[in-house]
Amino acid sequence: MSTNQPKKRSKSDRTRSQILDAARQLFAEHGYDGASIRDIAALATIDPAMVIRYFHSKDELFARAALFDLQLPATRVTDESSIGDAIIRRFLRTWEGSANATGMVILLRSAASNEFAADKVREIFATQVRPVVAAFGDPADAGRRAGLVASQLLGLATCRYLLQIPPVVALSHEEIIANIGPTLQRYVTGTEAAEKVGQS
Repeated sequence: MSTNQPKKRSKSDRTRSQILDAARQLFAEHGYDGASIRDIAALATIDPAMVIRYFHSKDELFARAALFDLQLPATRVTDESSIGDAIIRRFLRTWEGSANATGMVILLRSAASNEFAADKVREIFATQVRPVVAAFGDPADAGRRAGLVASQLLGLATCRYLLQIPPVVALSHEEIIANIGPTLQRYVTGTEAAEKVGQS
C-alpha cells in the first residue's frame, strides 16, 4: 500500500487560499483602492474579521496577492549577444503562460494611484531587473540601463495586457521579439551609449 498520498490541506490553509483568490480577482479588476476588505470577504464568502485574522491588514494582503516573479533568464547561462532576445521571450512566456502574471496586473492597475503599490513595482524591478542588467555592460551604469529596460517591459505589459490596445494585442510573439528584443539588447549591454560616444 502506497504511503505517498498527497497531504490533505487543513481548513486554515483552505481559508487562506480562498481569501487570496478573492483578493487577486478584485485587486486585478479594481486596483488597490477599488477593492475593500469587505468586498474581498464577500467574494470569499467569509466574515471580514477572518481576512484581518489571516493577513492582519489590507496592505499585507495586497503584498501577498501581488507577488510576481518576472522569471528573467539566468545570466550565468545566457550569452551577452542574445540577452535582449532572451529577456523578451521569457517575459512573454511569463505573462501569457503562467497564472503568476495576475500579480503584475494587480500592481500595474494599482501603482498609478497608490504609493504602496508603486513601491512594490519599484521593488520588483530593483530586485529582479537590475541584477540581470548589472551582469552585462558597465556596472556603474546599471541603474540607468535597468530603468530603460523597465520602461520597455512595463510599457508593453500596460498596452498589451492592461489597456489591451488592439494593434499591440494583435502582435505575434515573434513580431514583439523582433521589434523589442534589439532595443532591450542595446539597453542591457549599454551599446546605445557607446554608439553616441563614438559619434561625438
